[in-house]
Amino acid sequence: MRCIFFNIMLLWGLNNFASAQSCTNNGQNPLSAFPVCGTNIFYQASVPICSGSNVPSPGCAATDYSDKNPFYYKFTCFAAGTLHFKINPNTNSDDYDWVLYDVTGRNPNEIYTNAALTIASNWSGTGGNTGMDNSGNNQYVCEGIGRPRWSSPANLTVGRNYLLMVSHFTNSQSGYALSFGGGTAVITDPTPPKLLSAKADCEGKKINIKLNKKMLCNSLATNGTDFFITPAAGINILNASSLGCSTNFDTDTLTLTLATPLLPGNYILNVKNGSDANTLKDYCDLQIPLTDQAFFKFAPAVPTPIDSIAMPTCAPQTIQLIFANKQIKCNSISADGSDFAINGTYPTSILSATAGNCVNGFTEAIILKLSHNLYNKGTFTITLQTGSDGNSIIDECNLVSIIGSSKSFNVKDTVNANFTTVTKLGCIIDTIIATNNLNNDLNNWQWIINNIAQPNNNFNPQFLFTNFGIKNIMLVASNGLCTDTATAIVDLDNYIEPQINFNIDNCPKEIIPFMATPIGKNLTYLWQFGNGATDTAKNTAHQYIDFGIDKTYNVAFTITNNLGCQKTIIKPINVLKICGLFVPTAFTPNGDGNNDRFGPLYAAQAINLRFRVFNRFGQMVYQTNNWRNGWDGTIKGVPQPTSTFAWTMQYTNRADGKLKYGNGTATLIR
Repeated sequence: MRCIFFNIMLLWGLNNFASAQSCTNNGQNPLSAFPVCGTNIFYQASVPICSGSNVPSPGCAATDYSDKNPFYYKFTCFAAGTLHFKINPNTNSDDYDWVLYDVTGRNPNEIYTNAALTIASNWSGTGGNTGMDNSGNNQYVCEGIGRPRWSSPANLTVGRNYLLMVSHFTNSQSGYALSFGGGTAVITDPTPPKLLSAKADCEGKKINIKLNKKMLCNSLATNGTDFFITPAAGINILNASSLGCSTNFDTDTLTLTLATPLLPGNYILNVKNGSDANTLKDYCDLQIPLTDQAFFKFAPAVPTPIDSIAMPTCAPQTIQLIFANKQIKCNSISADGSDFAINGTYPTSILSATAGNCVNGFTEAIILKLSHNLYNKGTFTITLQTGSDGNSIIDECNLVSIIGSSKSFNVKDTVNANFTTVTKLGCIIDTIIATNNLNNDLNNWQWIINNIAQPNNNFNPQFLFTNFGIKNIMLVASNGLCTDTATAIVDLDNYIEPQINFNIDNCPKEIIPFMATPIGKNLTYLWQFGNGATDTAKNTAHQYIDFGIDKTYNVAFTITNNLGCQKTIIKPINVLKICGLFVPTAFTPNGDGNNDRFGPLYAAQAINLRFRVFNRFGQMVYQTNNWRNGWDGTIKGVPQPTSTFAWTMQYTNRADGKLKYGNGTATLIR
């Protein structure tokens, strides 16, 4: 497996102490977990003692489990598969425990209260290596000496975020190595690290940098030597700082401070190895390449217009204004929305305005709430004006935005996917015709029948079926902005299937019941008994004339529905010349076709028959429940010599329902 943690060494300047301290250092709690990936081994030289908090442990009876002396690690799954990892203590007798959590979309501190976040754990009290691989039999292992130190692999899902807690129960402060291998999941981000953007501040004294993903804080040279600007005449970088590194291990936002302000013009931000001999590194120690660049422009500050409007949603009641070039001061936005006016195809008004995401007092988006949803197709224009606070919105350079600046946007009609169906039933093929009025600028639709998307994507399609029954028909329709779904249930109830039941073997002149359990609606019936006699009842009885010989007839049963569809089933029936069950006293298994097998004869009325044969030592050599079978005189394929054998028999008599028994002997003659 390619999932191995990166190599990062933490040196904690902590001395041994008698009483445990709070777990507040970076990495010792869920909110400050180490970000990790899958390329190197993680070495923790020592484990400081700190007090733990109780954590739920699913499947374990005890309730006093805690993250004692912990370190936490966080990662994301980039390719689904199984997770394997190994915790190898520096001191082999040390007892390490661990828990794996899925914290996708959750506050990591919920691990202390929400047992559902736990997906695997191992609390074995035995010292030595521990972890997760194919040698484990359970994903949850509770506390106790002698319990397995290995848990079975967990399955990771693409895009989900995970948290691994490693707890040192022994208190020795001796560390461990944490490594991954053998599984199929990938927790290494495949995206190469690079600069995303660079932007000068209003005065040209600072360069704000965005990275395409989180990078390690300790890989940044704070003297700014990881970067240089071209053209370079008169430009000196004093220092570099990062956002959030005081409480976290990673950042995606940097600021370069310049010795003198930039002159108006176009610039390139370039990457180089800093005084720490590297560029910025991601979790896997991959560096931003030396060839990477970000272009930016510095110009004298001018008032900011509305840059753009985000694509409206279906039937929107909020509109998002984008200010990508310069951010807007959050406190300059009038809450009543009076900084803006709206007009368009039909009347609406602005109820309020809020900052989209206010960070450090600035936002790149403003959200306007309208008086009602825009359900119908139309074109609208947003215009900047002086608000009720006496000014229009103010940008990051403290300039009032341009009064009268405007941007237009379009909305589409909402979508109605409702459709009607017409059913045409047939004997072999049924047809369902679906019809929807093509309106609301629909440009995409998908028919789905019984959860299977249909290749027939006509707007008013005909669907053909040879397998009848319930059909759940769904239409998902869209005009590129609005989507609607409609369903209809159609029962193709014209399936027919004949099913019959009667006794295969029968006595002469016996009145034989014929029962039918056909599938279908509006049926008529026809029995043909094979001797010229017929009947049109669903269930009936028939008597065959005694010919004095064994005779077989073919019974046909035909059903017809109101559409004229027919199906016939044919089954043989046997009428014996006699019904006096008896067992011969001898048989000659010589292959001449006469008296070659031994068993009961003419047992047509024997129900639940059990016939067994024993040798003279009392060993059973043959048994059957079918009187038409018989013993061939062999044991495991070996022909038996002439001898006498005992037999027993029991059955229920079909005529009177009584249980019958019998026994006797028979001679095998060679």
